[in-house]
This record gives sequence, structure tokens and C-alpha cells, in this order.
Amino acid sequence: MATALRTPVRRLVALAGGVALAAGVVVSGSSPAAAAPGSGPTAVVSLGDSAMSGEGAGAYETGTDGPQNYCHRSAYSTIKSTAISGVQTRINIACSGAASSDVRIGGTTHFTEPSQADQLRAIARDYDVKMIVLQIGANDDPAFSDSVFTCVQAWADPFASACKYTLAPVWPGRMAAMAPKVEASVADLRTVMREAGYADSAYQFVLTSYASPFTENMNWLTHGLDGCPIRLADAKWARTEAVGQLSAALRGVAARSGVRFLDLARATEGREACNRSVATASRWVSPLLIDVDELFQSGDPIHVVRQSFHPNANGHRQF
Repeated sequence: MATALRTPVRRLVALAGGVALAAGVVVSGSSPAAAAPGSGPTAVVSLGDSAMSGEGAGAYETGTDGPQNYCHRSAYSTIKSTAISGVQTRINIACSGAASSDVRIGGTTHFTEPSQADQLRAIARDYDVKMIVLQIGANDDPAFSDSVFTCVQAWADPFASACKYTLAPVWPGRMAAMAPKVEASVADLRTVMREAGYADSAYQFVLTSYASPFTENMNWLTHGLDGCPIRLADAKWARTEAVGQLSAALRGVAARSGVRFLDLARATEGREACNRSVATASRWVSPLLIDVDELFQSGDPIHVVRQSFHPNANGHRQF
């Protein structure tokens, strides 16, 4: 296991241990009691966007791989790949492309699905929820997909300036604008749980940051053909500055909201897409992926590259 990942993993193990203690002893194969807070099957629930849903990892749940719903919930997602003693059920309601508004009470419908807060309400009623893991914010003001596209455009145009010169001046402001939106989502999820009869201390609430998909440690000549059409200088800025600022903003949200924080900013270090120091099979992030079949299935070109630059199945297992 890479050294950079050890700290996040230790933290996750500590969190898992807390969940196991909170869950108590579960007898394998026993029938759950009547559904109520603390008496239904024990569960861990993940919410958020594509980084948590498992976009790019494949093996998507039926009904989440188009043509109307592209939540792309993978059987290999981080939560589905996590075993916690004493927890019977791992539920993933994260959805690719989700923004904070899609996690609010009565929030926006996304890919035909109701808001994740409203989905959590039913889960909290039917299960004994021991942990909520939320990863959200990248699709708000940071506009991850649009920012990546800006960098790809800069790579493709030899006369254009590096994208970092466009993005760096506005990045702090985007983080400041994102933070209250994520705080509001956290507050709404707390409200849902309280209304379902849970005390704040009855379960753990974990907000996570994001790992960098890029590295400047790529083959300078072939990295575009390898699936990473981004300038080395821009990749370095994304890894060393942009992702760190995003993580710091989310850490602040967690502190102000009184929830736990799991910092994944360096979780993929040494295993990013197109990293020249490791074999392709050992990388934890997918490069540019082109799914031409999507042009015929959805008619929307965005779905052709939707799975690009996300943790792959191996990455989710490591997380």
C-alpha cells in the first residue's frame, strides 16, 4: 500500500471501529427486529456525487447505467468495498453528477431520482443507520467537469495559456462559494436523522474530500495519447494546489458542522491516471475513457466521456 494512503486508511479504520462498537453484536443470519431507529438492520449509507457513487469503476447497479439514469452506482464503490464488523448493510445512494442541491431536503431531482436527503429519510426509518459518509461539493462552484475541460482545451491549443492561469485566480472564490452549500446539505441530513428519531451521537457522520486524478509525473511526450490530455504544469497545479484548497474548504465545513472529516486529497498519490512510475494495472484512477456506444444509447455526448478521471475499481478497494 502506498505511503500516502496510510493516513486516510488509518482514519477510516478508526471510524469503522467506532461504528462496530456502536453497532454492538450482530448475530449472523438472525432476523432483524421491527424497523425503527436502533432496531432495524444496521447500515452504513454513502451519499454524494460520482466520486462516491463509483463512477468509472464499472459493474453498475441495474437502472443506474442509462438511458435515463446515469447515477452509476458501482458494486465496487468505496462503501460497497468496505467491510465493517457489526454492520449488516452497505447502502449507496450517491449519484454521478450530483451537486449540493441534490442532497437537500426537498432538493432537486437528479436523473429521475428524488433528493438524497429524501431517500435517506426512508433508509433511516427502515434501518439502524450507524454511519453516514458524504462526498459532495465538486459539482458546485468548483465545477470539476468544466474545469477539466478548460485544461484539456489548453492542452489542445499550443497558443493558449496554461489553464492554471485561468483557474487559479478564481479558485479560492469558488471554494468560498461552495462551502455554505455543502454546510446546508450537512445540516439537512442531520435534520432528516433527527426527525427519524436519531440523536446526533447515535451514528457517525463523515464528510470526505476528494483525491487528485492528475499528476505531473507523466510521460512528457505521450501522456496525451495515454489518456491524460492536460499539460504537466496544469496537472501539478491541480494536484498540489487546487485539490488541497478544495480539501481545506471541506475540512472547514466539517469543523463548523460538528461532523468528522476524512481527508482524501493525497489518497491517490503515486497511483494517479497516467502516472509513469506504475503500470497501468496498478493505477487507481482511470484516464480519459471514451464510450462510443453511449452516443447511440443516450444521444448525449457528455455520457461518452462520463467515466473519465474517476477512481477505478482498484482505487475504490484501496480507499
